[in-house]
Amino acid sequence: MMIPSQDAVIVGGGLTGSRAALAIAQRYPHLRLALISKVHPIRSHSVAAQGGMAAALGHLDATDHWLDHAFDTVKGSDYLADQNAVAILTQQAPQTVHELEKLGVLFSRDEEGRIAQRPFGGHSHPRACYAADKTGHAILHELVANLLVQPNVTLLAEWYVLRLIYEDGEVKGVVAYCLETGTVAAIPSKAVLLATGGYGRVFGTTSNDYASTGDGLSLVAREGLPLQDMEFVQFHPTGLYPAGVLISEAVRGEGAYLLNDRGERFMAHYAASRDRMELAPRDITSRNIALEVAAGRGIGGGSYVHLDVRHLGREQILQKIPFAREEGLRLAGVDCMEAPLPVRPTAHYSMGGIPTDPDCRVLDRHSQPVPGLYAAGECACLSVHGANRLGANSLLECAVFGQRAGETMGREVGDRPIPSVAIPAYQEQATTAIAHLLQQSGTLRSAVLHREVQEITTAACGIFREEAGLRAGGQQLAIAQERFNQIFVDDKGSCFNTELVRVWQLQSVLTVARAIAASALWRQESRGAHCRTDYPQRNDRDFLQHTLVFFEDFASGADPQTTGRTVDLSLQAVDRPRFTPQERKY
Repeated sequence: MMIPSQDAVIVGGGLTGSRAALAIAQRYPHLRLALISKVHPIRSHSVAAQGGMAAALGHLDATDHWLDHAFDTVKGSDYLADQNAVAILTQQAPQTVHELEKLGVLFSRDEEGRIAQRPFGGHSHPRACYAADKTGHAILHELVANLLVQPNVTLLAEWYVLRLIYEDGEVKGVVAYCLETGTVAAIPSKAVLLATGGYGRVFGTTSNDYASTGDGLSLVAREGLPLQDMEFVQFHPTGLYPAGVLISEAVRGEGAYLLNDRGERFMAHYAASRDRMELAPRDITSRNIALEVAAGRGIGGGSYVHLDVRHLGREQILQKIPFAREEGLRLAGVDCMEAPLPVRPTAHYSMGGIPTDPDCRVLDRHSQPVPGLYAAGECACLSVHGANRLGANSLLECAVFGQRAGETMGREVGDRPIPSVAIPAYQEQATTAIAHLLQQSGTLRSAVLHREVQEITTAACGIFREEAGLRAGGQQLAIAQERFNQIFVDDKGSCFNTELVRVWQLQSVLTVARAIAASALWRQESRGAHCRTDYPQRNDRDFLQHTLVFFEDFASGADPQTTGRTVDLSLQAVDRPRFTPQERKY
């Protein structure tokens, strides 16, 4: 199948990809752009983001400033965030919110008609701008609506990218598979942006949708390029039990209580959260819930606690957090106006990802940009979140750096010629590989192996980790990788063969899981979301650096290798007392 060559290709149709595409379409209307997404853009996981977008607007709290937002972000990151990227994120935040408003996003308002802002965990000021508790839905729909009327954008929805075209140290396009027709296309392009989101489906219980399988990271890893800080996976404190779907931090921002089996607001029992209570950062809150459960104080001695909003009253619940009530009724049969919601930590967000510079250029293991390749959003690691992300900073990162990625690509592709690519050879290679997979004999179903991988990763790389478990988990994942060749694909069809897609996604999950386990083993300290019971203290002397993990020989299934990369501490020049690494207290 022939798809015309492009000036730019964006892989991923969520908030980051759509914002990047819109930036290119509006500022560089002469460029041809293809947006490729394995689901329709409005079905991307961004639509599930609930709580808000942080910005120091200053109209509700005149004392709030971008430097305060930056400090909260760096402190929340346990000082592992790259401070140059954090400065860009927080300085651009107010402008980004106002630009989205002009695009049509209907943010909630206060009584005076201004954009409303609510408190969020780890933030020193109420600065989360929101659209009730459906903020991602409101933003993504407006971005896609604006994007669909752009004449220079080709939308390839329900296409799966199989590989990068990476030759001579340069990315020259992608090879993609059309789910509707079962055909393959090699698409030459001057630039490729990966905006493929996170990888929560590596774990057994997650707030992420079924498409969050780390495909963009796997595309990079199979070319021998590194991934960064993969050990840092955020477990959101309030996943609805047992489904794991998110009950937004907005609920705690509005004043919800976390209660144990004794009816106690147990956050007061822990020094790290005593002052902020339910609004402590997510890593701290999740560990405290896990400790309550381990001590036998889960509800009925079980594996969850209660999130209570009854005291907020019917009007506030229906106005501010209606989706949380809907989810409780739909998935747990609990009306939060009448009874507490059962919650427990759920794998939620990926701080690690594809290493990039602040202009979203992908970096190799020597910190040099890879020509033609860019990444942004949750699949990337700038790093603005370091070891732990603050709530309401994710949508902000997607919008700020999605736009920045689009502008960088548009500026840098310029009048460069389309790369020369042997299109028939790439298409034939992919078609042959698909035929081989469909004909492969075996007895193992992809769903069975996927569950096994999730169980291994959850056990070895959960909220608490230790050396023996990580080593065992790494070995088990290596065996699972070998068993991948025993998978049998029952559906031999070419029209919407979702079983085939699940096999490819499982390969992504395996790659990401092995990278997480190797990185977590290398980091012999506890920092942010990475908690080693055998190394309970943070160790700035040896580990105030990013983790790089890469596969020297991906095709052979060899073990991933790890090394370190320097952390940027540039905001110390602006405000040394605050931005110099120190003990993290709340």
